[in-house]
Amino acid sequence: MLNNIKAAIFDMDGTLIDSMWIWSKIDTDYLTKRNISVPNDLKGSIEHLTFEETANYFKNRFNLKDSVNDIMQEWNDMAYNEYKFNVDLKPGAKEYLNMLKAMNIKIALATSNNKLLMEMALKKNCIYDYFDAISTTDEVTRGKAFPDIYLLTANKLNIAPCNCIVFEDILPAVKGAKLAGMKVVAIHDTFSENQKKELIKKADKYILNYHEILTAI
Repeated sequence: MLNNIKAAIFDMDGTLIDSMWIWSKIDTDYLTKRNISVPNDLKGSIEHLTFEETANYFKNRFNLKDSVNDIMQEWNDMAYNEYKFNVDLKPGAKEYLNMLKAMNIKIALATSNNKLLMEMALKKNCIYDYFDAISTTDEVTRGKAFPDIYLLTANKLNIAPCNCIVFEDILPAVKGAKLAGMKVVAIHDTFSENQKKELIKKADKYILNYHEILTAI
C-alpha cells in the first residue's frame, strides 16, 4: 500500500480522532434550541462543506437571523470543551503515525475544522508536532468533494500527488482525494456507516482501524 508513497495526508475528524459525534450533537442542539427539527438529509448535505459553507447552508436553509460569523462562533463555543477534554485518537492512529515517521514518510493534515479546535485536539492527543504541513479548507475556495485542499497540501510538502496517500472517512472527501490523483484509504467511522459500500468501491482500500494495516505490514 505504501509503495512509491512519500507523503500521507490525513483528515482529522472521523479519521484520526473520534469526534464526529460532537458535530452531530451540535447540529441537533443548535436547531433544537431554535425549535427546528433536524432534517433526515442534513448530514449528507453538509459533510463535504467547509466550516463557513456549512454556516451559510444553515443560515439559508433554516432562515436564521444570526450572521454567518455568529453561527460559527456559537458552534465553536459549543465544541470547545469537547475538543479540549473529550476527543481521543482512533484505535492504532498514533502507532501508525509513528510507523510512517520511522519510514521517513512525510505526514500532513487536511481538515475542514478550524485552527483553534484542530490545534486543541492534536495537542490534547500529543500528535501536533507529527505534521510536516497542515491545511484547512479555509485556505481553498471549495470543500473536500474537490481536489483543492489535497493538491494544496501536496504542494506544501513539495511531493507529487501521485506519491501521496490520503486517509478519509466520508465518501465526498474520498472522491475529492481521488480527483487529486492520490491513493486513498477509507477508514470506518460510525457516522459514515451508511456509505460503507460506496467507500469500498471508490477507495483503494477500506479499513476498520489502523491496527488492521499495522499488522499487514
